[in-house]
Amino acid sequence: MNEERHSSNLSSLVFKAFWIVFGATLLIFLMFVSQGFVRLSGSGQHLLSIFVYAASIALPSMWLVTQVSVRYSSRLPRLIVAIQALCLIITASAGCLIGALILQFAGIVQPGGYWIEYKASLPFSIVITLAIGMSMSTYETLRYKLQAATLEARTRQVEQERAYKLLAEARLSSLESRIHPHFLFNTLNSIAALIPTDPQRAEDTVGKLASLLRFSLNAPHSSLVPLAQELKIVRDYLEIESTRFGSRLRYEISISGALDSVPVPPLALQTLVENSVKHVAAKRTEGASIQVTGAMEPGGVHFKVIDDGAGFSLGAISPEHGLGNLVARLDLLFGSAGRLDVTRENEKTVVSMSFSAEV
Repeated sequence: MNEERHSSNLSSLVFKAFWIVFGATLLIFLMFVSQGFVRLSGSGQHLLSIFVYAASIALPSMWLVTQVSVRYSSRLPRLIVAIQALCLIITASAGCLIGALILQFAGIVQPGGYWIEYKASLPFSIVITLAIGMSMSTYETLRYKLQAATLEARTRQVEQERAYKLLAEARLSSLESRIHPHFLFNTLNSIAALIPTDPQRAEDTVGKLASLLRFSLNAPHSSLVPLAQELKIVRDYLEIESTRFGSRLRYEISISGALDSVPVPPLALQTLVENSVKHVAAKRTEGASIQVTGAMEPGGVHFKVIDDGAGFSLGAISPEHGLGNLVARLDLLFGSAGRLDVTRENEKTVVSMSFSAEV
């Protein structure tokens, strides 16, 4: 039985490794093509080179990050992200050495050009490895925690109130653990474009992306977070998208610091802002102006995300949509006291979110 389980785990790991290497190769190749770094006439050689680097970096990264996560996630929960990032930098550096050596033996890198190839590929390889590696680590951690919560809910069979709470926590974790491939691809694309022209901003963008992923990782630990943390993620997200849209994305956040300690659902405001970016800024040549406001009112706290888009009907939103998920979360957390409304004011779309809260 143990041998069969070991064989099954090994097959699953090999299968996952293959798709990660294949996916990373295709993603990086498409990024290079979109930026004009690769011509289609020489795509075969470039694909092979990217595959060699991806395999040389991804396989040891998967093994090392898995070992570190298993051993130190419980012992050093506050440092585990930094440790994982350090491991990814090490494997990216070593993988570049190995990849460049393989390409030299294959005749793709000319004799004497080994160190030139290594130095040229190292910065980009580190950025891509950090972005993809931390994304995968975040996803796998959240998936593991969600499975553990589901198993606990099935086995303990406690009283109805306890069972409902576990179910609510599992649903919240599921809603909060979504990683958006299009957003990740666009961010990596923007970083790739910044590296040769503005490396400092590229580095800052990587830091904001890591912060966003780290917040997503920690969000399931609590159904509410201080508003100050949520606003930091909103600003990081908007700054990341600003690298893509430039002057087409204009935003203003007008919320008093007196509300910093107000507990809010994690990624709630970020979901509203992301909706404006995706459906207004991304679809119009003139972009979008987005304003975020918040105030404490009788009965609770009230937030607004205002954009100059054409508007939409909340009734047409499916439960799987980001706003549909947010409606479900507000209902789980606050019942009838949690509301999400869409109105038109002064030719602008206003998405309002309100719920009971205490400063």
